[in-house]
Amino acid sequence: MIFVKNAEQIRLMKVAGRITGEALALAGEMVRPGVTTKQLDECIRHHIEKCGARPSFLGYGGFPASACISVNDEVIHGIPSARVLEEGDIVKIDVGACIGGFHGDSANTFPVGRVSPEAVRLIEATRRSFELGVEAAAAEGARIGDIGAAVDGYVTGLGFSTVKKYVGHGVGHDLHEDPNVPNYGTRGRGPRLCTGMTIAIEPMINQGTDRVTELSDGWTVKTADGALSAHYEHTVALTADGPLLLTKV
Repeated sequence: MIFVKNAEQIRLMKVAGRITGEALALAGEMVRPGVTTKQLDECIRHHIEKCGARPSFLGYGGFPASACISVNDEVIHGIPSARVLEEGDIVKIDVGACIGGFHGDSANTFPVGRVSPEAVRLIEATRRSFELGVEAAAAEGARIGDIGAAVDGYVTGLGFSTVKKYVGHGVGHDLHEDPNVPNYGTRGRGPRLCTGMTIAIEPMINQGTDRVTELSDGWTVKTADGALSAHYEHTVALTADGPLLLTKV
């Protein structure tokens, strides 16, 4: 079931979104060679709890940390640890915060020091594909398939691939709600988008194959060919005035 939010509920989601976005931005500012992924996670948890919220991911399905932090060929769901970031890495940080009964969910990919031109191109393409997905969602009469078609059409044209096994989703009282929001699809197909829907649009884009594998820890997802992957996400509210990025700060 797709839950449509009223103006007051979207206002509450903006509070959760702001805290989420702030925590992500603070962690992003810490990204540099020599920092551990656990230190990034601690920064995120401290900010979320300081704001009176709780980390959405902590304990979710048994996840042991406050943020998913994935490096290089890790796509999503990386568990923070003593791993030290090195010059040339790219690190994906995925954050959620819950307050007032609503969640925010946002992710970004950060370069660690100087990275390769290929990594820069992947990161920029992933962010641009998100923007094109939002533009597709804003079109009159848009459907879920329009978002995925916009994302997939753009990145495959650049020689990249979209992860098919994992998708975006609705966000609200629950961290993951209907509808699923794939990063691939057919224009004009899928549920119709309408005012009051709140969705996480989150392209997960690989340099090589779209195939992924899950590690034995039960969480970390990596590219099957060891190529780089990038991730970009905002919680988006569809309003009468157009899409509103609830997690943008």
